[in-house]
Amino acid sequence: MTKSSHAVTLDKLQAGLPKQVLVWSAETDDRIYDSETIFGYIDGGAEVYRAYNMRRCLSRRYTSPNKPVIVLDIFDMGSSGDAYGVFTHDPEGDVVDLGQDGRLRPGWLNFWKDRFFVSIYTEEETAPAIQAVKTLGKMIDSLISTRGNRPKSLKLLPPEGLRSDSIRYLHDPIILNYHYYISDANLLNLSSQTDAVLASYQRQAEEALILLAFYSEPAAAAGAYTSFLKHYLSDANKNGMAMLENNKWCAAKVRDRLLMIVLEADSRQLADKLINAVEQKYR
Repeated sequence: MTKSSHAVTLDKLQAGLPKQVLVWSAETDDRIYDSETIFGYIDGGAEVYRAYNMRRCLSRRYTSPNKPVIVLDIFDMGSSGDAYGVFTHDPEGDVVDLGQDGRLRPGWLNFWKDRFFVSIYTEEETAPAIQAVKTLGKMIDSLISTRGNRPKSLKLLPPEGLRSDSIRYLHDPIILNYHYYISDANLLNLSSQTDAVLASYQRQAEEALILLAFYSEPAAAAGAYTSFLKHYLSDANKNGMAMLENNKWCAAKVRDRLLMIVLEADSRQLADKLINAVEQKYR
């Protein structure tokens, strides 16, 4: 599990935020949301932040006459792992040198750094507004003095053929089902105490999707493995492998606290190679 960092607090960030960004001025009152009140602010997306253990969110609006509103949201996710995780939920956009893994897409800049996820968007994409968004992003980046560590579980992903833009770090079955639907039930017993990584592979002409889940104790991993085979992969052979209805291969294996699942692979050989490669890195 990733540890919390307390080098910078949301209150300190708030105190250091600029009152003026180019010709945009901050509105008088900032808004602070917790994991419950965030639902009244973000319509339809609040569940994502709560799935990553969001602590608080600071929201500030910058306005200027006859110019689009700029909205800043800073989410305190409690740990660098969860800040990284919520970033991976939707990492599209052009890479920019801001924070960690900064991304810029039409009207929206976002990045994670330390235990914070920063989102800045403008209601209308004009050249001056985008310049202001980038300027504000640089200011916030400089206020967060510490960089965060990516979750250690990412190191278990075999590098060969890994599509880095496909990596999703998660704890919650809601997030897993968003990216790859398994079941309405929480078959894998995912929780805030579980580190899971979903990633795609491309090896020559073959593709695969792998899920690694790291549990707090071996019994929890074994229970999730049993549940997965019983409810999802009941046709699996003694090695935990079976062909799916779409002619893809699925394989599952448990080792100590780690559950390894190749959800889909174009061949049995690729599924087997990925499981073996993860095991080698775990030893």
